[in-house]
Amino acid sequence: MEPEATDNGSYAVSDSHPCYKLDNTTYSFTSNPSILCVSLYVFLGILSAVTMCGNLLVIISVSYFKQLHVPTNFLILSLAVADLLVGVVVFPFSMVFTVTSCWHHEGLFCKVRGGFDVTLSTASILHLCCISIDRYYAVCQPLSYKSKVNDRVTGMMILMSWAVAVLIGIVVAGFNQGKCEESCLIDALILTTLACIFSFYVPVIIMLSIYLKIFLVAKRQVISIQNTTGLTKKSGTNVSKRERKATKTLAIVLGVFLLCWAPYFLCIILQPLTYNVTPIAVIETLNWIALSNSMLNPFIYAFFYSWFRSAFKMIICGKVFGRNFANSKLS
Repeated sequence: MEPEATDNGSYAVSDSHPCYKLDNTTYSFTSNPSILCVSLYVFLGILSAVTMCGNLLVIISVSYFKQLHVPTNFLILSLAVADLLVGVVVFPFSMVFTVTSCWHHEGLFCKVRGGFDVTLSTASILHLCCISIDRYYAVCQPLSYKSKVNDRVTGMMILMSWAVAVLIGIVVAGFNQGKCEESCLIDALILTTLACIFSFYVPVIIMLSIYLKIFLVAKRQVISIQNTTGLTKKSGTNVSKRERKATKTLAIVLGVFLLCWAPYFLCIILQPLTYNVTPIAVIETLNWIALSNSMLNPFIYAFFYSWFRSAFKMIICGKVFGRNFANSKLS
């Protein structure tokens, strides 16, 4: 849907969306959806369902198993809540009323949709940043970890993540006037730039710096152990495998996060610097790829840990209804 300039300086969108049609100035859902449109909505529906189920498993696991009641897992629990709400609220809203529609209509619904989208997405990103801070103290300062990252500190991190996310969401939704005309372009540019900086770029810089520090410290710890204990060749091989596994895990965490979110935010931040308007279909696609990170988070931050996998197996097998579920031992 390439926007085209009109005589009065405004923009019109060519009718190329598989599910929507443009009648004069009205952009509405087509009465005869194509196979591509149906397939698209089926795929997005499955994406939403997987997101809800995966994060719901994490929430149930942390909530009911007492062994998982530790500060790190409380951060993962709050992250799962944010990602669950993305699947419950943002995905259906985006499916029913696309980004394209909100760019051409004014209304409270668009503001609510935009507010939820920005708030929950920002909350998810900020929780990932908090988890990286938690991992920094666990790996780099293990002796003082329990004193520095306790339940009170974790609660403050969770509260701050949600407070900042809600504030950014309210600001974006409040300034979003729906139908964007010439007079709002500068305001939209400033608002978009600030939202991108605080919602993505600042957390990404923090996460990259922290995970790089974790990797370097972990590597030094392995070298120190090898030099001080005189490990055998077999033991050295095992340490090397653990180092590679830790490196791989960090690479997957950062790689998946950046793969999902970077294209969307780069497109948004670079859009004002280009002469050609980015097709809205491209922006919508990048937006869905970014939101899919909420589906992948349970696999990355939960399925990598054996105790979470044990909890998931017990839940899926029906033991959730057992009398001693919360006290069950995890392998």
